Amino acid sequence: MAGEHYFSADPAVAYERHVVVFEALGQEFRLTSAAGVFSRDRLDPGTATLLAEAPLPNVSTEGVLLDLGCGYGPIATVLAAAAPRATVYAIDVNQRALELVRENTIGKQVVAALPDEVPEAVGFTQIWSNPPIRVGKAELHALLLRWLPRLAPDGVAWLVVGKNLGGDSLQRWLVEQGFAAERHASRKGFRVLKVQKPLSRGTAAA
Repeated sequence: MAGEHYFSADPAVAYERHVVVFEALGQEFRLTSAAGVFSRDRLDPGTATLLAEAPLPNVSTEGVLLDLGCGYGPIATVLAAAAPRATVYAIDVNQRALELVRENTIGKQVVAALPDEVPEAVGFTQIWSNPPIRVGKAELHALLLRWLPRLAPDGVAWLVVGKNLGGDSLQRWLVEQGFAAERHASRKGFRVLKVQKPLSRGTAAA
């Protein structure tokens, strides 16, 4: 039942804390999670697949990176560790998740924010997301159409979607919207998609 609450702006479930331990970048990460956020007691398999299969940024990466639907911050934390010269925006609608991100990234160049708190002028060199498929197709499409156009001209988005949750159909839909979308990897039932800016304006499907 707790899984239903991570879409809430202010989860009503008790603030039961957990520690999630995982490896990335050849190091161990120990993050605080809590009830009422996505995958509260382990690194979600989709997120694990994304971090393992997509090419992470490195020490030379600059600009602004986005963790879209950040939860308690595993992607944002890894991005900040991988690219210390970049700024990472971690956005979510869940206030508890944002509190946890701030706790997990103290001293890092991470900005935890609600979607409407991100300045309109900010663009992104990279977007990373394990998008919330279960919010429904209409809301998911609106979410992606809000943020993917904010990629820099040479920017790239890395998305992970379960095959059984519509990974292949989402890739087709992105192409229909005019994005360059290709399957970068397939692992354990997940698709890792590489998405780049629309090929030209005005090509979005109705």
